[in-house]
Amino acid sequence: MNVTLREVVDEDLPLFFAMMRDPEAVRMAAFTHEDPDDREHFDAHWSRIRAPGRTNVLRTVLVDGAVGGMTGLYGEPGEREVTYWIDRALWGRGVATRALRALLALVPDERPLYAHAAADNEGSLRVLRACGFEPTGEATEYAHGRAAPTRELHLTLRAGA
Repeated sequence: MNVTLREVVDEDLPLFFAMMRDPEAVRMAAFTHEDPDDREHFDAHWSRIRAPGRTNVLRTVLVDGAVGGMTGLYGEPGEREVTYWIDRALWGRGVATRALRALLALVPDERPLYAHAAADNEGSLRVLRACGFEPTGEATEYAHGRAAPTRELHLTLRAGA
């Protein structure tokens, strides 16, 4: 299985929207928009994060040439956070780990980097740990994807990791 990244193009957005509406993926991610079916919010969000002048690093994840998800880096330098969303059909096959490693290779001098994941999202935590992130804190926050307070781990990728 070949996993690569490329710039996000407009044609990717409907595929991302479909992936981000999957009920099981939403439950697992936990910290999502309150209404995953709100296309207007989705489009506005993507328009904002792709706007000229933004420093976000956003990439489409390709698996054997087909769109398999997205990964990105948001925020201001020194406070940047990684994110990824992989199509549920590809879970457990190493796609997220390879995609996140490829994203991190694009910004080797940007450390620390941060991530958050639901404390019971073992798959996502495994990906983050495999990429060098270490737990540095936790909180309990309301998670729209579960409609309940959910324990969240905070992770950091430090320089040299």
